[in-house]
Amino acid sequence: MANLLRPFLDRWRFVALVVSAAMLAIAHAFQTFGGMAPCELCLKQRTVYWVAGAVAALAMVVVRLTGGPRFRQASCWLLALVFLAGVGIAGYHAGVEWKFWPGPQECSGGGKVSVADLQALLKGAGQKMPACDHPAWVFAGLSMAGWNTVASVILVVLSIAAALRERAKP
Repeated sequence: MANLLRPFLDRWRFVALVVSAAMLAIAHAFQTFGGMAPCELCLKQRTVYWVAGAVAALAMVVVRLTGGPRFRQASCWLLALVFLAGVGIAGYHAGVEWKFWPGPQECSGGGKVSVADLQALLKGAGQKMPACDHPAWVFAGLSMAGWNTVASVILVVLSIAAALRERAKP
């Protein structure tokens, strides 16, 4: 197993960038082609991948600068923290969907309404923000938030493994 993961761990910043872009592309495809509008918590989950992609891209540059290799391990630990935030956000959202705890007011229809919202409604805009506690898609018993939690846990573990691998290098 270690031999199989070695090429990915050795290029973890690049892999994290590609995975982050892929996760964003998948979410966008569900939205665009599947007609599944994201709720507020879905959008917060996407933010994690934007941050992870930016951290990975920046780290790829930094580690190639003079004195940059000393940041190789730190960049992997930073990615682990970003993906850990993703575990928290996605896990929270999955818990809201399972009704383990209430979601934000904005996700349950109890949020504030602005004048612009009312004007848009009067002009025929029937757009309603999806509720965070109703999964739009479920596969094998897990919603998108549930699968994102699983993916984020895997990304945390791989980031930690990459950081430990960097530490072991001379």
